[in-house]
Amino acid sequence: MGKRRCVPPLEPKLAAGCCGVKKPKLSAGGTHGHGSQSTAVPGSSAGPLQNHQHVDGGGGRENVSDLTLGPGNPPITRMNPASGALSPLPRPNGTASTTKNLVVTAEMCCYCFDVLYCHLYGFPQPRLPRFTNDPYPLFVTWKTGRDKRLRGCIGTFSAMNLHSGLREYTLTSALKDSRFPPLTREELPKLFCSVSLLTNFEDAGDYLDWEVGVHGIRIEFVNEKGVKRTATYLPEVAKEQDWDQIQTIDSLLRKGGFKAPITSEFRKTIKLTRYRSEKVTISYAEYIASRQHCFQNGALHAPPLYNHYS
Repeated sequence: MGKRRCVPPLEPKLAAGCCGVKKPKLSAGGTHGHGSQSTAVPGSSAGPLQNHQHVDGGGGRENVSDLTLGPGNPPITRMNPASGALSPLPRPNGTASTTKNLVVTAEMCCYCFDVLYCHLYGFPQPRLPRFTNDPYPLFVTWKTGRDKRLRGCIGTFSAMNLHSGLREYTLTSALKDSRFPPLTREELPKLFCSVSLLTNFEDAGDYLDWEVGVHGIRIEFVNEKGVKRTATYLPEVAKEQDWDQIQTIDSLLRKGGFKAPITSEFRKTIKLTRYRSEKVTISYAEYIASRQHCFQNGALHAPPLYNHYS
């Protein structure tokens, strides 16, 4: 069994970027090489929320794969155009959701859209929202089009107050993901925004002490040059890629820049931290429906969006 690690209140931020643009196939031997950026951690580190710097060619960002939550999804929601509120949609099988006390809400995605919209159109930034301002590790993901292609994803494993954290990583993920050009006004109608909050960090007993589709994992290892490195996948990645535990671990090693042959003995040297995630996603159309009192003929007019929170 893993040892639970509490999330510290506020630590210096550790920026992380998201991978997952393509779906590579892995062989059981784990010889597949990832083309994403790798990260190096000088010295030792006690876990995903410790104060350490990542050194790589991407401005210190650690690549993290796509952010779709697996089992334990929050209820699907729909916008109520009359009130701008969100109401739960029934599950496909008609059963009620067993997920309780979720922190993440669709209003967090709406706030991210507010921040991006105001930035792109030159409006003052929105006032702080009413949802909780508790500190969490968080990620903001932008996808586009019917096939929901990744358009930007950056977050942090250090706990940040949600109001300032979501505002910061909304713009960082939309404008500063080095794999993509900055988002533009013209792209807004096709966008989907996801907010993911990471919880329940635990030190795993070994590199197999986690469950595919349930846990996100973050590994620490020493590469063939004696440099400590890290890599992470969020909970849904292995399931989406149809990987087993070994394939996932080997992919993370390649992602982290390990180039030597991967053996069972080397896997046993990995330090693994597992965690869970809460995630919610809304489309731009749903966002507009929730903010329709601020729009006329599809364009934003005074008063600005942030009056929604006053």
